[in-house]
Amino acid sequence: MSMQVWIAIVVGMAAVIDDLARRHIANWIPAAALAGGFGWQIGRSGWQGALTALAGTVVGFAVFLIFYLLGGMGGGDVKLMAGFGALLGAGRLLEAALWTAGIGGIMALMVLGWKALRRSAPAPETLSAEERQREASIPYAPAIALGVWLSLVPKG
Repeated sequence: MSMQVWIAIVVGMAAVIDDLARRHIANWIPAAALAGGFGWQIGRSGWQGALTALAGTVVGFAVFLIFYLLGGMGGGDVKLMAGFGALLGAGRLLEAALWTAGIGGIMALMVLGWKALRRSAPAPETLSAEERQREASIPYAPAIALGVWLSLVPKG
C-alpha cells in the first residue's frame, strides 16, 4: 500500500472514532490530513504536487461548504474534506465526494428507518438538550472516510 493510502486510513479512522464518540471532529485530524496530503503530494511531484494539494484543498472545502452554510453539516466535516482534498487532489476528491454523498444518503435512510422503529417503542425519558442534539445528528465522518477509501481503490 502507498503512503497516500496509509494516510487516508489513519486519518479516516481517527475522524470516524472521534465523530462517533463525540459528534465532533477535533481540529488536529483535518490538520493531519492537510499536512500529510501536502507532504505526500510535494514528495511525489515537487511544486506541481503543492499545486495539486492546494487545488484539492480548495475543492474539498468548497464541496461541503454550502451544506455547512445551510446547517446540514458541521465545520469539522468541511475541514476534513479539505484535508483529504490535499491528499487526493481535485479530481480524485470529486470522486470521493460522490462516493461520500451516496454513502451518506444510505446512512440517512438507515437512521430514518431506525428512528421510525424506535417511535413504536415506549417513549424515552426526558432527554437533555445535548442528548436531543446527539439523537438528531448523523455523524458524517464515516461516510467521508468510506468515500475517500473507495476513491483510492484501483480501477480496472
